[in-house]
Amino acid sequence: MLAQFDATLFDAGGHLLPDLALCTMTAAVTFAAVCALQPIARRLGILDHPAGRKDHAISTPTTGGIAMLLGILLGLALVGHWDRIDLTFAAAALVLVATGVLDDLFDLHWWLRIPVQCFAVWLVYRGGVAVEHVGPLLGATSLNLGAWQLPFTMFATVGVINAINMSDGVDGLAGGIGLATFAMFTAAALYSGNAQLAGKVIVVSGAILGFWLMNMRFPWQARARVFMGNAGSALLGFTIAWACFRLTQNEAHPVSPILGPWLVATPLVDCVVLIGRRLLNGQSPFRADRNHMHHLMLEAGFAPRELTLTVMGINLAFGLLAGLALLARVPEPLLVLAFMLLCVGYFWLTGRRVRAVAFFAWLRHPLRPERRRPTGIGLATEATASED
Repeated sequence: MLAQFDATLFDAGGHLLPDLALCTMTAAVTFAAVCALQPIARRLGILDHPAGRKDHAISTPTTGGIAMLLGILLGLALVGHWDRIDLTFAAAALVLVATGVLDDLFDLHWWLRIPVQCFAVWLVYRGGVAVEHVGPLLGATSLNLGAWQLPFTMFATVGVINAINMSDGVDGLAGGIGLATFAMFTAAALYSGNAQLAGKVIVVSGAILGFWLMNMRFPWQARARVFMGNAGSALLGFTIAWACFRLTQNEAHPVSPILGPWLVATPLVDCVVLIGRRLLNGQSPFRADRNHMHHLMLEAGFAPRELTLTVMGINLAFGLLAGLALLARVPEPLLVLAFMLLCVGYFWLTGRRVRAVAFFAWLRHPLRPERRRPTGIGLATEATASED
């Protein structure tokens, strides 16, 4: 198995270093685009203003999604090998970002956003990207979807888009999850020998990084300088789903589809549990509240930067453990069952807010009980219209 990995790296060696250089350039282009769009955003009013659940200190541009789109399209163009798959992805991304900008400006209702997201999925489906099979869920034979390919692809993609959208509530969080996920996509693509896809996800990582450097809190940056907005969260979620399908639906470079949900486990579990609880309570699945994982973690005392890095680490740990389990030939239905149990466990944990906050306070200081003092205060979050 190790020999296979080494051979894969050797085969990809002619592409990896140039792709890393393109990743750096894509990050620089996105970073520059974020800076260049700042005055334009203020002039046109593409801003997120502090109000209601939005606790950030000042009005902040929401043009991060536009900047990421520019970086992603430039990076993919420079990687080359463009085909119908890439062209339909570019068209779908443009549609999503344009709609997201309108959403940021006019707060579109969910029943307008969801059909646009489905249309974007239809575009890439016509380009050749779809969930054709979901692995051996019930036994040794892979379950092919047949006529259900398009509906399932739409369901999965819209689910990931809204999971990322709902996670976009703390400076750096959604972008950090995207970076962690694309790092794992890169590793899986290289391991499977898919150097072409690896090059593309590496440059996408660069675009996310260029934005994240302006959205994350650092010692030299006390607050986010830009938000990704609904345009950026839709683009990021869509791109994660698109890359995941290309990774796991390639017979020439097989990667188990079971791995997909584990690579984006933290936002996906949070989204599934929240929507499930809202439906059980007879509420709209898009109802706004402060019950997301990041809200509970803030209440447990996490600072925004600490929260973001913790969730990134948890997401990486879930993906790594799932990958190691597949390499150890753990039966794939058991991994499906484990993911379902993870959702059930989180549903139980968050059934009582006090219990959930106490758990996250323990997670913050597992060895120092005296420091587990929940604050009850949400610290400078970036609330998004996805929670309407």
